[in-house]
Amino acid sequence: MSSPRADRLAAGAFVLSIAVLCVAYGALAALRGWFPARQIALAHETVLDLAEHWRNDLGLVPTRHLVSAGPDPDPDRGYRRTPDAVPTPGHVLISGSLGNFSETLHVVRMFDRDGHQVHEWPIHYDLLDREMNPRNVLLHGLEVFEDGSIAVAFDHGNAIARIDACGAPVWTVNGNYHHSITRDDDGAIVTWRDEAIVRLDAATGEELLVLDVPRDLVPADRGAQSAYLQLRTERLEVSGDSIRYLDDPFHPNDAETLRAGMADAFPMFAAGDILFSLREINLVAVVDPANARLKWWHHGPWIRQHDPDFQPDGTITVFDNATGTGRSMIRRIDPADDSLSVVFDGGKDLPFFSWRRGKHQVLPGGNLLLTEAERGRVLEVDPEGHLVWERHLPWDATRNRIVTEARHLPETYFRAGQPSCPSRDAGPSGSDAG
Repeated sequence: MSSPRADRLAAGAFVLSIAVLCVAYGALAALRGWFPARQIALAHETVLDLAEHWRNDLGLVPTRHLVSAGPDPDPDRGYRRTPDAVPTPGHVLISGSLGNFSETLHVVRMFDRDGHQVHEWPIHYDLLDREMNPRNVLLHGLEVFEDGSIAVAFDHGNAIARIDACGAPVWTVNGNYHHSITRDDDGAIVTWRDEAIVRLDAATGEELLVLDVPRDLVPADRGAQSAYLQLRTERLEVSGDSIRYLDDPFHPNDAETLRAGMADAFPMFAAGDILFSLREINLVAVVDPANARLKWWHHGPWIRQHDPDFQPDGTITVFDNATGTGRSMIRRIDPADDSLSVVFDGGKDLPFFSWRRGKHQVLPGGNLLLTEAERGRVLEVDPEGHLVWERHLPWDATRNRIVTEARHLPETYFRAGQPSCPSRDAGPSGSDAG
């Protein structure tokens, strides 16, 4: 018959062994991603997210849509034009979180060359999707049509839509469409859905092509290009002889087709080939959509890049976020020989940095239109890097609204003249609007 002391020791040893096993399992679960490590990590992230953004989620302050205006922001910041500088003729559209909770956060505004607002497209996300909270999605993806309508997509959202000049939906397709929207020679929309490049009929939103990175590009050419794409994977000690991706292994953020009018400048490619960007592996590449084979690719020197664009001189320009360095830049690469140059990188007198997001556009005459998303600023600079004009989108003394894209259009772009919406006021005019 056992003694009470022996029973207590046995019970203690049992409890200690359970504790040791729990600690050991917890360590292995965290290392190998076993249950419930990912669930606990997700719950922890959710708690931190709610603690930071509860005012946004309650409709009080749009904290998910605000960014620092930079060190020592000017309290009177807004639109500023350099004396004697000449803006590129045409209109500039700016999209982002430019509205408010009482109406809609998601707005596209158009300004003339003097900086005056001349039109506004309000985007009512609740008319496009009933699943996601409109306060928690971010307008990110814009294409402009000659009839005055626009196509829009969203980060963290569940819709792509074509919107008329008054902001009413023409059509909507639900799905995780995100980051960028362009058109090809046939007028079809080119964008991303999840990890797939897709073409949509611009008149209806019907999907015409799906080119999925893990499903189509990775195994293409008998797997010969998989090593250039399968970089964010679990360690062999965890996955064994299989390939298992880490979360968000590619983060696709841009796709555009090579237009026929520019194809002669790129003899290594053909009209219809697609230039795309995968942020998480610092990859810019060109793919043949007919067979999913890569025709050209380059990892870096850009870091977490966005918005690669074909240029008429046969080069490709890239928005290099240079995350972690404090100084973004626009790079140029020639796919014929992979030679590199820097087009613009700001400087002490004109700091330029967006650690994520960002767009650029090479304008007629050589000026650059830049979207500094994580500063809430749009600027035009001349070929020597001098400021022509800038526009901050202020929220308060220290914060700006997120700006996801600026787009320049020639003055004759719209078939019926400047878009208008007679049924409503287009918004306040003035160089400081916004």
